[in-house]
Amino acid sequence: MANLKEIRNRITSVSSTMQITSAMKMVSAAKLKKAQDAITAMRPYAEKLTELLQSLSATMDGEVGGDFTAQREINKVLVVAVTSNRGLCGAFNTNVIKQTKAIADSYAGKQVDIFSIGKKGGDVLKKTNNVVASHNSIYDNLTFDAVAEIANELTEMFTSGEYDKIEIVYNQFKNAATQIVQTEQFLPLAPVASETAVAAGDYLFEPSKEEIVLTLIPKSLKTQLYKAIRDSFASEHGARMTAMHKATDNATELRDQLKLTYNKARQAAITNEILEIVGGAEALNG
Repeated sequence: MANLKEIRNRITSVSSTMQITSAMKMVSAAKLKKAQDAITAMRPYAEKLTELLQSLSATMDGEVGGDFTAQREINKVLVVAVTSNRGLCGAFNTNVIKQTKAIADSYAGKQVDIFSIGKKGGDVLKKTNNVVASHNSIYDNLTFDAVAEIANELTEMFTSGEYDKIEIVYNQFKNAATQIVQTEQFLPLAPVASETAVAAGDYLFEPSKEEIVLTLIPKSLKTQLYKAIRDSFASEHGARMTAMHKATDNATELRDQLKLTYNKARQAAITNEILEIVGGAEALNG
């Protein structure tokens, strides 16, 4: 009967795990809806802002971006790794960490530092790379103003000459089951190809185009970072919901198998007892 007791304990343990994973799935599903709505509503604005900036920049002569477009010899690179503060979300964090390490390896002979947003990425990357800053509390108050402070910090690192290039690595939200790892150049601003430029048309600009562009660039950078973190936030809940859904299904299957094994073992034990009783009775009668 010791074997039956072990199986009963495993059934209880698996059932408890299944309840936890099922609850986590429902929580992530509820949070995903809000996060998905936020990034879906923001994307058109971010894309239109980028389009407007490119349109104005393409119709102007000379260097209009100032320090934001300065193309320097790349000796020091900063990689912004956007991960989550919690695990149990499949390969969500692992994919960003792998991509970040791949980027660092691609700059052989250069100084590559990591700017971590999210505890999971920072904890792993600091073992092999130089993590210069960590912002783990951003998800506690994920607002544009909070992200703007981080964007200002990154911008200052570039304009002061501390780094020659800044890249962002994050998970782009496609749907609950699919997250795509993206690498975007944050600074310097990439030059706009003439064939992709949008015609500005006959418009009167007040103030001048130059002032508008220099005003739009910082706002565009803040929006780009905010969109990346928002994308990552939605992707995290989608990945966790999918992972917990699979974990719940696996726990259900394992519980059913254990119940079947328990019933078979219990039936075998009862059969043996019956055989012993019958054998004992026949021995007494004999």
